[in-house]
Amino acid sequence: MPRHLRVRIAFVVLVVAVSIWYLYPLKRTINLGLDLRGGIHLMLGVEVDKHVASQTDRAAEDLKAALERRGIGIKRIVREGNAAILVELANPQAWNDALTVVAELGAFERRDDDQAAGRFKLVMSERRVGQLRDDAVRQGLETIRNRVDQFGVSEPTITRQGGDRILIQLPGVQDPARAKALIGKTALLEFRLLDERTSVEPALAGQLPETSEILYRREVDKQTKSERKIPYVVLKRRLLTGAELTRAEVQADPNSTGNWQVAIEFTSTGARIFGEVTEQNVGKHLAIILDGNVYSAPRINERIPGGRAVITGQFTVDEARDLAIILRAGALPAPVVILEERTVGPSLGADSIRQGLIAITGSAVVVFIFMLVYYRLSGLIADVALGLNLLILFACMAAFGATLTLPGLAGIALTVGMAVDTNILIFERIREELRVGKTPRSAIEAGFRRAFRTIVDTHLTVMGTAIILLSFGTSSVKGFGVSLFIGLGASLFTAYFFTRLLFDLAYMRRRTVETISI
Repeated sequence: MPRHLRVRIAFVVLVVAVSIWYLYPLKRTINLGLDLRGGIHLMLGVEVDKHVASQTDRAAEDLKAALERRGIGIKRIVREGNAAILVELANPQAWNDALTVVAELGAFERRDDDQAAGRFKLVMSERRVGQLRDDAVRQGLETIRNRVDQFGVSEPTITRQGGDRILIQLPGVQDPARAKALIGKTALLEFRLLDERTSVEPALAGQLPETSEILYRREVDKQTKSERKIPYVVLKRRLLTGAELTRAEVQADPNSTGNWQVAIEFTSTGARIFGEVTEQNVGKHLAIILDGNVYSAPRINERIPGGRAVITGQFTVDEARDLAIILRAGALPAPVVILEERTVGPSLGADSIRQGLIAITGSAVVVFIFMLVYYRLSGLIADVALGLNLLILFACMAAFGATLTLPGLAGIALTVGMAVDTNILIFERIREELRVGKTPRSAIEAGFRRAFRTIVDTHLTVMGTAIILLSFGTSSVKGFGVSLFIGLGASLFTAYFFTRLLFDLAYMRRRTVETISI
């Protein structure tokens, strides 16, 4: 046997061995998409305007602190709308000094100046507003992806849809309430002091300072399951946020049997700030607030070094674990709302798999029989090549971690048709060469050579279409594109390389070939 044939046979054997290795059940399996495995489909809307408003609030707080450091009195500084700050000075004579401080806010433009009244408005630029809106979606996407990764969902689909929407598909998840709570919680962790100079009763009656607000702590009675909300008067100024967290772990609550708590640890910067806050406010109560709800408000008895604290709140172990995941992944920059929700049951997925496999198997059997009857031995060669094509296709999907979806099954069916069409094109070229009087050897050589360009053109054209589907399509369309692209790549290999090898083994090695079974 010529050396080049031995090399080609060894290469095919290697491809088959690697394919079987990747498909071996103990090694790796093919991931099933939401429509086959079942799970949760969510379309989230990101409230981007609230992110703009929160950044405007932060800019107002920074401006107020900067003016106070310069000794400039402030009568009023409030946000107007989502992207404007109204500033009114206590003394109009400090106008020029105030404008010097304002000049540091590069993203804002000054409007509606009234120097006599010491009043002006700062409006955020349109460019900055657009950037913040985009950042809210982009950062929200990454935060949700981190949460889902820690939750342990295999092959989730998390993509941006349009300007302010996020598509989430979680295959295999059958607890929609827990998944929605994990994904949709904003998780803005804040540490603020209680306003201990203002009593709760007058505050509820409307006697509330501008620097404070009323927040509630939720308590659930374990026996009756009734809920009680306890009001707190809390200062608006944030002392520390969850942005400085470095660790969040679940622990049993030593003060309450059956309850769990979340132990948190800050970065070096956060630990320094936390130490300073506790040192400067000994005897006061520090509220731990998550998404506007007070979880606890312990009294500061002494400076707390090391940057460690705990969040308690009558958590079950799952609630504490999910809260730890959320805190580790970080807060969403803006709240999200669920616009669309679908839960796909596993029975639907099983039916889809069964019907899809029946369709693919049925079409493959019909094609196998047709090729065998119409092209005889050459048809058998095409059938063997088609079997290798499907083996390589599934092995590549397992190796690359691709997800098989219901449209992906349709892509496999289309791949079967195109793989057979490629062999038919080669066989018909060989027949044409035989009709004009060429010898069998010359006909095989010319048939493969002249069909090659057409085969490559058609495959590359359709593979280019599959790449477009992968780049711009939705998750289901991408599933079709994945199976089509991999299947066509395998078809190029089997139709030209493998089929040609079988022809060479069957005919080209013999010294005399009088006829071809085609």
